[in-house]
Amino acid sequence: MIARLRTYLSFVRFSHSVFALPFALAGALLASRHTPITWPVVGWILVAMVAARSSAMGFNRLVDARFDAENPRTANREIPRGAMSRVEATVFVVGSSALFVVAAWRLNPICLALSPVALGIVFWYSLAKRFTSYTQLFLGLAMAVAPVGGWLAVGGRGGWEPWLLAAAIGTWVGGFDVLYACQDLEVDRRLGLRSIPVRFGIPASLLISRGMHVITLVCFVALAWVTPLPWFYFAGVALVGALLVYEQSLVSADDLSQVKKAFDMNGYVGILYLLVLAVSIYGR
Repeated sequence: MIARLRTYLSFVRFSHSVFALPFALAGALLASRHTPITWPVVGWILVAMVAARSSAMGFNRLVDARFDAENPRTANREIPRGAMSRVEATVFVVGSSALFVVAAWRLNPICLALSPVALGIVFWYSLAKRFTSYTQLFLGLAMAVAPVGGWLAVGGRGGWEPWLLAAAIGTWVGGFDVLYACQDLEVDRRLGLRSIPVRFGIPASLLISRGMHVITLVCFVALAWVTPLPWFYFAGVALVGALLVYEQSLVSADDLSQVKKAFDMNGYVGILYLLVLAVSIYGR
C-alpha cells in the first residue's frame, strides 16, 4: 500500500504543488481584506488546488507517455516503465478532476461555473507543444489561474490584485519552464515537438526567461501600489528577486548541468512570497 502511494505521489510530482498552491492562498489572503475568510474555505481551496494540479499532471503524463519513453530524461516515468497502466492513469485523472469540481462546488457558484474552464486551461498545456512554440507561456497561464481562483473562492470581486498576482505567477512559471525546456532541446527537435528553446535557441531563450522574471518582480511591486502594503513587503520581494537572480545564474548557454537545481529553487519562491504577504497583511 505504501509503495503504491509513493508511485501515485511520484506520478503527479506531488512535491511540486508548492509552485501554485502558495499563490492560490495569496489570492485568498488579499480577498480576505474585504471578505472574511473561514477555515472550511481554506480547506476546500487546498483540496481544489491539489486536485487540479494532480489531474493536470496526470493528464500530462498520460498524453505524453509516448514522448516520455523516447526521452532518456523521462523514460523512467511511471507509464513508460510500466509502474502504472494507461487505464489506471485515466481513472486517476478522471477522479482528480471530479474532486476538483466538487471542491469548486463547495466554495461558491462562481468557482463551480468556472471549474470546467480551469480544467480546460490546465489540460491544454500538455497538448500545446504539438501546436505552438509558446508552450511555456501556456504553462504560465495554467498556473496563473491559481491566485484568481483563490481570490474568487473567498468572495473577492473586481480589483487589480488577483490579475497582478496572475501576471506574476504566469511570468515566473513560464520563465523557469523555459529554463527547464532547454535541456530537452535536441529530443524535442527529434520528436517534432515545439517550445521556445526549439524556436529561438538556448541563448535567446535564456534572455526570454530572464525578461519574464523581471516582469514577475515588477508585478509584485505593482501590487503594493493598488493595495497598500508595509515596507516589510518590499523587503520580501527583494529576497524573492535575489532567489530568482541566483536561479538564473545557475544556467548559461554553455552549461545546462544545473537546470534541475535552478528548477528546484522555485519551490522556495512561492512559500517565501506567501509568508511575506501574510505577515504584511496580518502582522501590522
